[in-house]
Amino acid sequence: MKKSLVCSLMLLLGLMACTSSQEKAKEVIPYESGKPYTRWWWFASEPDTMDIKYQLEWLKEQGFGGVEIAWIYPMHGDSTVRRVGWLSPEWSDVVAYTKKTADALGLGCDYTYGTLWPFSEVGLPDEDGTRGYYDSISPINRTLTWEHPKKARILNHLDKHAFNRYAAKMNKGLQKAYKGSKSGVFVDSWEVETRHMWTAGFGEKFKERFGYAIEPYMDKLYEAGNEDVYYDYMSLISDYVLYEFYQPFTENANQQGAFSRSQCGGAPADLLTAFMLVDVPETEAILYEPNYGRIPASAAALAGKPIVSSETFTCLYGWKPWGGKGPYQEQEQIADMRLIADALFANGVNQIIWHGMPYNKKGDQSNYFYASVHVGPEAFFKEQLKDFNQYMTTVSNYMKKGNVYSDVALYLPLEDSWMGVEYPDSLQMPWVWGEYELRYVWAPDYLKGYQPLWVNNKVLTEGRLENKRLHYGEQSFSTLVVDVEYLDLAALKQVCRLAENGLPILLARQPKQPGKNKSSEYNELLKRLATFSNVSSDPKQALNQPPLVTGNDLPEFWCRQDGEELYIFFATPAAKHLKYPLRYKQAFEDQGAVREITIQTPAGPKPYTLNFAPNQSVLLKVKADGSIENVDIHFVAKEI
Repeated sequence: MKKSLVCSLMLLLGLMACTSSQEKAKEVIPYESGKPYTRWWWFASEPDTMDIKYQLEWLKEQGFGGVEIAWIYPMHGDSTVRRVGWLSPEWSDVVAYTKKTADALGLGCDYTYGTLWPFSEVGLPDEDGTRGYYDSISPINRTLTWEHPKKARILNHLDKHAFNRYAAKMNKGLQKAYKGSKSGVFVDSWEVETRHMWTAGFGEKFKERFGYAIEPYMDKLYEAGNEDVYYDYMSLISDYVLYEFYQPFTENANQQGAFSRSQCGGAPADLLTAFMLVDVPETEAILYEPNYGRIPASAAALAGKPIVSSETFTCLYGWKPWGGKGPYQEQEQIADMRLIADALFANGVNQIIWHGMPYNKKGDQSNYFYASVHVGPEAFFKEQLKDFNQYMTTVSNYMKKGNVYSDVALYLPLEDSWMGVEYPDSLQMPWVWGEYELRYVWAPDYLKGYQPLWVNNKVLTEGRLENKRLHYGEQSFSTLVVDVEYLDLAALKQVCRLAENGLPILLARQPKQPGKNKSSEYNELLKRLATFSNVSSDPKQALNQPPLVTGNDLPEFWCRQDGEELYIFFATPAAKHLKYPLRYKQAFEDQGAVREITIQTPAGPKPYTLNFAPNQSVLLKVKADGSIENVDIHFVAKEI
């Protein structure tokens, strides 16, 4: 009897495991086709189903994979425009129709989770609005939403209860539109005031954690001499942002049968962890330069997220304030856009989101969005659009194969950024002031050719050490590189733990402890680290494994490992270190280039000559036997 019961139980467990495996196999992978999406600007109006169907059919013909609907103000801020009520039954019906039509066409359909950005609402309760230290309620009112000119208040992003109340209304409006294929819900880059951020209970939590009151320092928080206090302030603000906003945002999306996609850029938080908390981490270019993509790409690799997307071609040639078209808008060159796309692929992106297409009635092109490349049936570059989309689809799909390759974990200088407080004037822009954004962070030169991934204290703490290698998720690192001016005590303890257990560590500099409360333990830990033979300040000694690629003046690249094969995308050298904004027709300055390199193949080092034709990048397949194959990604963007 007992034997029969045991057998039955084992059979049941086996069936459950099989079912679980089948469910995992059937798990929906966002953007599986690799085809680019476009943001679809719906200006406040009365969208017509025939026009919606027409635009979706046109997008399919042009090789797009789907849309992200973004609901914004009436064109030109015209308050007299007739429109369906925000989140009304009529609004819900037309969105549900769009989703159903997209499904029928084999297109995806995502939703910006609100009107314009960041999340805001007309009639938002006082207690749910974002506010600063000096405000009893939110002083921020904005009118450029679907309900313009009514005033909307920005949501408090430091209070998950406020978010959940906001989400309940959005979910009701999108209830029918969630049906069918799995949709993404999207939050744009952080565009909430970050100076003196505050929320109910913050002061009490701060004192509980740090043992002193923050209030006496708030007047001079950003002044020289208060960096340690600012560091403590940012440490707590970060936790609020992570666990009162990004985590609830993803949990809510998943509860609706959707997935979250987020640009965490600009958030006053531990950015690597923020990107790890969402289902699809997203960068943007070229308001964020392509190198920034390595942060969300590292987060995705560590957290096992297959997709890294990018809002792409934003403010391609510069920016003008709202109300007029941007420089060279409707004269955009595909070759210039390809330059940005290639730079993104070489920094870990594998899904392009065009920015973007305005909703227009058939035969009408009067609507436009001032900060984006103009996508539509009358686009300046329409003759090359389909081929360009096919090119990006091809590269995206190769950059999704297997897993991200890396052998070196590089500690992200988050503490340095919080201790740095403000960027120098030369690096500030109207929308950028704080070092916490980590916009200008690069791997050190001695790591060229290694393709390091950024890591943080979360990775050091939760990672496991096996055979003197650091493992986190599906990533495995032979060496940890710590090249920072400041390192938190908690992180230093983890570095010591890993060193004690044999992980090779490059401690390029002697870090200092950030924060107001200093610990005598800190220097003792540094002294202890110095006693380990596997800890060195010399890159040549610590990095005892060769880089993946060696050569002079290496182009930027990204590598995926699929079984025993490697796929390496080398961006044209003309795409190296791209800066905002591009010069008009900058891509046509590229005369081509040759790079002699050596690749560490599974069969040992192999020399190879990279021949870059003008405005062309190179994709290599490196086989287990060491042979190297040039993958055909040829696409010529013609000058218009």
